[in-house]
Amino acid sequence: MTEDMHNGNLYLPMDKAILKEQEAAQELLYDFNQTRPGDHEGRQRLLKKMFAEIGEDTYIEPPLHSNFGGKHLHFGSHIYANYNLTAVDDTHIYVGDHTMFGPNVTLASATHPVLPELREKEYQYNLPIKIGRNCWLGAGVIVLPGVTIGDNSVIGAGSVVTKDIPANVVAIGTPCHVMREINEHDRQYYHQQREIDWSKIK
Repeated sequence: MTEDMHNGNLYLPMDKAILKEQEAAQELLYDFNQTRPGDHEGRQRLLKKMFAEIGEDTYIEPPLHSNFGGKHLHFGSHIYANYNLTAVDDTHIYVGDHTMFGPNVTLASATHPVLPELREKEYQYNLPIKIGRNCWLGAGVIVLPGVTIGDNSVIGAGSVVTKDIPANVVAIGTPCHVMREINEHDRQYYHQQREIDWSKIK
């Protein structure tokens, strides 16, 4: 039954073995969310126990919400997640180095069939999410099951990402669509007409 969680097949998530595994993972998540702001070592120790993979200097601001307590989360190094990251990690979610999440971002790998008879029987299926290196997902972004976001791309606040987004673009909207490529203008200006002073960039 548990292998069906990770191969896209329909399965019953209320299976006793799955629920037992999920509850154990959520115990660690509960502990993480109760840590004090200054307990940096305690937080990092818990994250290493919770996550499938987590790199160096990755910082996640509690509260974190995660169906499997991070058990199926693969995070690289130097990732920052603001308050209320929700990772519906019923299957694997991959995030590359240096990616940033604004507050209230949702990564939802789990979904349900449209057919009412199957939903009534509580069937579910999961599709992995892959977010590239050095991406920025603004506040309130929702990423749906099976989506891949390419390296360096920016997803505007409040967007709902229903399909793959290529690398090196700015994408916005509901449903999310590519607005433009990252370009030379972005190398000169960081916000509207505010110029980047490269002499001050370390």
